[in-house]
Amino acid sequence: MSWRVWLPLFLFAGFLGLAAYQLTQPKDDFVESGMIGEALPYFDLPPATEGASGAATTDFKDGTPRLLNIWASWCLPCIAEAPQLERLKEAGVPIVGIAIRDRPEDVARFLAQHGNPYTRIARDDLSEVQLAIGSSGVPETFVIDGRGIIRYQHLGDIRESDVPTLLAELEKAR
Repeated sequence: MSWRVWLPLFLFAGFLGLAAYQLTQPKDDFVESGMIGEALPYFDLPPATEGASGAATTDFKDGTPRLLNIWASWCLPCIAEAPQLERLKEAGVPIVGIAIRDRPEDVARFLAQHGNPYTRIARDDLSEVQLAIGSSGVPETFVIDGRGIIRYQHLGDIRESDVPTLLAELEKAR
């Protein structure tokens, strides 16, 4: 038989071997953000709902570290993190929210049902700010120091076990 008959079998066996090797490697949940240590990009966003204040880059340059929470009313993990955001608010943490691709009436309904931990809440209809700060999805939370520098990025919903980490990162950002 010709080597051409055996070539596809050897290639497939090589692929299976590579796949098996990758499956045995430890999982790495840490995603290195390229924006850590960088200034927030310029933005000036309108309020996400009636009666709220929008958000701008200048809001993060008053000397007070705060959280920037990227979320949406249509996001199920955002519902799961709502109690932790309330807990952070009760601990005195200022939180600015940016609602992604959301309607004002949906934002208002979400806040009425799950609480409003935000000092400001803006809307990002085209996800421009979300993409500019390196956010890959919702929810995502950033620790911003008092000069507007991104110090920490938390991917996914905030769980109860994440609250001490975020408080520690806020303290380091002082």
